[in-house]
Amino acid sequence: MKRGGGAGRRADWSVQAGACRQQAMGVRRRLMAANWKMHKLPSEAAPFVERVLDLLGQAGLVGQGRRQEHGGELAPEVVFCPPFVALAAVREVLARRGADGVFLGAQNLHWEVQGAFTGEVSGPMLADAGCRYVIVGHSERRHLFGETDEQVARKVRAALAAGLVPIVCVGETLHERRQDRTEEVVGRQLEAALEGLAEEQVAGLVVAYEPVWAIGTGENATGQEAARVIEQVLRACVRRRWGQAAADRVRVLYGGSVTPENIGEFMARPEIDGALVGGASLVAERFVAIAAAGRRGQ
Repeated sequence: MKRGGGAGRRADWSVQAGACRQQAMGVRRRLMAANWKMHKLPSEAAPFVERVLDLLGQAGLVGQGRRQEHGGELAPEVVFCPPFVALAAVREVLARRGADGVFLGAQNLHWEVQGAFTGEVSGPMLADAGCRYVIVGHSERRHLFGETDEQVARKVRAALAAGLVPIVCVGETLHERRQDRTEEVVGRQLEAALEGLAEEQVAGLVVAYEPVWAIGTGENATGQEAARVIEQVLRACVRRRWGQAAADRVRVLYGGSVTPENIGEFMARPEIDGALVGGASLVAERFVAIAAAGRRGQ
């Protein structure tokens, strides 16, 4: 993505894009996903989720009155993505509490259904464990564990085959950003991940734009910059390859040092359909503050 062109042209794009997407925004419910990464024991997970659900209820984000209590705004979906060993503990709490709009997700999966793959977990296993969502292609998987675009694509297809909704992560490194390669990198990652999928499959999944240079660094893209990548690169890619209907329906999140202090800047952008939250999701009050910012008018 080239960063040149002047502030005036960017402002013009911002106004035009926001206006043209307003109608589509009404059909996309925001999603706030808590990626715990390798944090929290199973014994810690259950009371933590209980606390989050209590706070979500107090904020009007779960329960029967979650629209009416806030001027007709639609509360976001909330997804907990704990480590594999804590899935059962979180599932039990969610099932017992019956929290409407709150779901269980996983952080990774293998592309095979079963087999001699020591240490791996398959899509059917996650579905049977109560998961609805699964994160695929997170930057830490790509850069720490060497996941390739091809492997990410196989995982996306495996998730869909198991009835899971993949949260497909894409994002550029600081080096790629400085070389003005954002558009090239994230476009390649997205096209590779979704290769061979049907329009309906693409429309139903979730994409997360997570600039690698902003993860765990305390730095983050501006709301305008994130919205521009989401609209001009990611949604444009879907529009070009799978059509306008899929582009209007697919949800695209922002992830990258999301905090209660900066979430408002991102949620003010109609192009952004939620957030993939890392460190801030480990503190109940901070995560609920982020989730509350995800309300969207009808």
